[in-house]
Amino acid sequence: MAAHFEERVVRASKMNFTVLEMGKGPLVLCLHGFPDTAYSFRNQLPLLADAGYHAVAPFMRGYSPTEPAPDGRYDSPVLSEDALALIDALGYKEAIIFGHDWGAVAAYSAAAQAPNVVQKLITAAVPYGTSFFEALVTNYAQQRRSWYMFFFQTAIAEAAVSFNDFAFLEKMWADWSPGWKWTPEEMEALKRCFRAKGTLEAAIGYYRATLGPALKLPAQPSAIATAMAAPIEVPTLMFHGRDDGCIGAELLIGMEALFPRGLKIEVVPGAGHFVHQEKPALVNRLMLQFLKSGI
Repeated sequence: MAAHFEERVVRASKMNFTVLEMGKGPLVLCLHGFPDTAYSFRNQLPLLADAGYHAVAPFMRGYSPTEPAPDGRYDSPVLSEDALALIDALGYKEAIIFGHDWGAVAAYSAAAQAPNVVQKLITAAVPYGTSFFEALVTNYAQQRRSWYMFFFQTAIAEAAVSFNDFAFLEKMWADWSPGWKWTPEEMEALKRCFRAKGTLEAAIGYYRATLGPALKLPAQPSAIATAMAAPIEVPTLMFHGRDDGCIGAELLIGMEALFPRGLKIEVVPGAGHFVHQEKPALVNRLMLQFLKSGI
């Protein structure tokens, strides 16, 4: 995290979002996931700025120093609303979005809803479509990977995750990206965010808002993810670590059918769930090629 990021507060969705930003030019909005922070894109923001873009990475809804949601909402639709509201609040009519994990969920939905606003889409670690939710019912390997989502529905989740100064989060990074050698500074930035009042409850709230209702209803697995099934009319580049311990690469099969403007999938060897942090040189090179291409 050696690069110097400008930090400021942006008002969007009736909330105060703290954002990191660098550069001037067309907007690239970088949306992080769990367990992570806006520093997730520390290797992308400087490169994007040097390439002539205004790169902005907000701390997502509820992730300190962004404030907790005043309405208590952490459902997937509100995340895409935040993305589109941030584009407007930053003074742009259109933008490129790079989303990882929950940020990818927000990015997909924003692009599906507003293809006139989202020019290009880059995502990492989360497939689009119904395959993930279907896998929660049909795929034992994915059920094992996703155990934490079910655990987060319980009342002891906050105590377990925060125990021993959030050692749980270190274990998650290690399980999800087994080859990643992060620095103590990077882990401290994550824990500092989660130690702040409200962040842990918000982060777990994303999972409770998404999976909690499904566990109480006799729903078909495909019906849970209807919001992730609309065609996306935006050129898209997706990265996925071959060794992702959170979401299996097999769930990407068939995604292309939902991207009529084109989808390029890069499954990266030797990388796990945090592929853009683990293999920044490769991700950055392919990202810039995609952004500079005419599609």
